[in-house]
Amino acid sequence: MAGSTWCGVLCIFALWTVVIGGRVLDETRSMVDMKRRELLVNGLAQTPQMGWNNYNHFSRNISDQLIRETADAMVSSGLSALGYRYINMDDGWAELNRDSNGNLVPRASIFPSGIKAVADYVHGKGLQLGIYGDAGTLTCSKLMPGSLGYEEQDAKTFASWGVDYLKYDNCHNNDISPQERYKTMSKALLNSGRKIFFSLCEWGQDNPATWAPNVGNSWRTTGDINDSWDSMTSRADQNDKWASYAAPGGWNDPDMLEVGNDGMTTEEYRSHFSIWALAKAPLLIGCDVRSMSSDTIEILSNKEVISVNQDELGVQGKKVKSHASLEVWAGPLSGGRVALVLWNRSSSKASITAHWSDIGLKPSVSVQARDLWAHSTISSVQGKLTATMESHACKMYVLTPQ
Repeated sequence: MAGSTWCGVLCIFALWTVVIGGRVLDETRSMVDMKRRELLVNGLAQTPQMGWNNYNHFSRNISDQLIRETADAMVSSGLSALGYRYINMDDGWAELNRDSNGNLVPRASIFPSGIKAVADYVHGKGLQLGIYGDAGTLTCSKLMPGSLGYEEQDAKTFASWGVDYLKYDNCHNNDISPQERYKTMSKALLNSGRKIFFSLCEWGQDNPATWAPNVGNSWRTTGDINDSWDSMTSRADQNDKWASYAAPGGWNDPDMLEVGNDGMTTEEYRSHFSIWALAKAPLLIGCDVRSMSSDTIEILSNKEVISVNQDELGVQGKKVKSHASLEVWAGPLSGGRVALVLWNRSSSKASITAHWSDIGLKPSVSVQARDLWAHSTISSVQGKLTATMESHACKMYVLTPQ
């Protein structure tokens, strides 16, 4: 991204956070050290990535058949047409030992035709293929080699197979700093001859938001999520404090979606999807898309919520008000609009009010409020907006000044 564009995004965010009270980890960071904040120049991730990853539902049980059937289901369900385009495999796809030339070798028992054949199939569906690697000597499962010391060779291998995305973990790293190890792979990918999305996964341990924007296209800000209310809400909170570091080209990543894995209620999954969308988090489906319930499809295919996540302004929304587990989250959108989530994290039904002063609007401004889950519109709302929600439910709106 050009420096002027990056500065423009930062200035918009800095001005907006001052208006709403500036709930930022360190507000001075949003306007300093521009050279460090330059984004990775591969032209990718102008909006947060969307797609699927097998890990949340299948763990390491991955195969050629699963990837192909998932690609088929992404198309037949209509999800691919909504922007879910990456089909990403996680840990366990390779043999433990490299070949005599030092190359990674796909496990013949689960990828008998190799990775390129799978990539060709996925590409034939109009989708893109993602793969998994590690910045250490072994991956986290210890089932396959990491790329430490083999970065250039592995990047060229991925490119030759037609890989479009690399998730890069941080296990067995010989205590070498992640800044050094991730930068090495970043350069290798840039020199591989193919544009490959680079997803950093060191679980937020070394504050990657402060150094990763010129290394990768997204960076994990949290530990692994699991399919529970407590895990999901804690990841949302941990990710929130890094909001000022996200921008087109590089995004904070609170981990993949759990929607459809049956550990939360439908209302909790709607909240999960709403907050991830508002926070410009990657929307990577983590369920079995071959057998989704109607509720799961309804949540994952909500075009209006997706449009907030994919808004061209690219400013991460954040928590702007909280009292007794009743929260207001908001963020600016293109065209002077505001995205708003009223989130009831309490254990009982409650009403929540967002005052215009909470979300950067003048009290006199009248807005059209579009309810993104009810798909209904309220006209001429002025000064504040109040809604009542069941426990763990949310309301999500786009406010358009009239």
